[in-house]
Amino acid sequence: MKPDKGARPEMDDSRTEEQAAPQAAAAAPEMDPIALLVREAADYKDKLLRALADMENLRKRTEREVADARLYGISTFARDILNVADNMHRALNALDVGLRERTDAGVKALLDGVELTERELLNALDKHGVKKLEPVGQKFDPNMHQAMYEVPDSAAPAGHVVQVIQAGYMIGDRVLRPALVAIAKGASKAEPPANGNSGQAVS
Repeated sequence: MKPDKGARPEMDDSRTEEQAAPQAAAAAPEMDPIALLVREAADYKDKLLRALADMENLRKRTEREVADARLYGISTFARDILNVADNMHRALNALDVGLRERTDAGVKALLDGVELTERELLNALDKHGVKKLEPVGQKFDPNMHQAMYEVPDSAAPAGHVVQVIQAGYMIGDRVLRPALVAIAKGASKAEPPANGNSGQAVS
């Protein structure tokens, strides 16, 4: 059977790909080497800036952690020392002024020594960031005070501290131990007159 003269011969695929590759390469524009270097430099600069920012954040965080450890690391020890200061204070308050004046010179010297030791102890705590709270006259703050009971006191505003049962202390900006306090109830509201007049003159 004779071949059809009108039929087109099949093209070789491998030959077609070989011819198309140089044409595609010629059609694609080449990357400008200067632009490529500028882009790489920008990428490296961005990575460098990010690394420097991370290092700065790490430095600040480390400094903050070291400062916190230096300040708050003695919290447990300071809390135990406060118990010693409390016992000294109770011992000194166990003797009233009249009884102390009637004691002999040896007992007075002993009490003076205990008072001096208490002051030195509190000064040492203050030197290391432990400060005593002075809440009398202040408005009750549940973050710093612990209310034990209320006291009827018409001279003090309601909700203000009028008495300290146990001293409280701060270490840095944290509460080491809340102060045990008594707060004022405040004056009761005055009853209105029986006749209903407010006390103002009637025109």
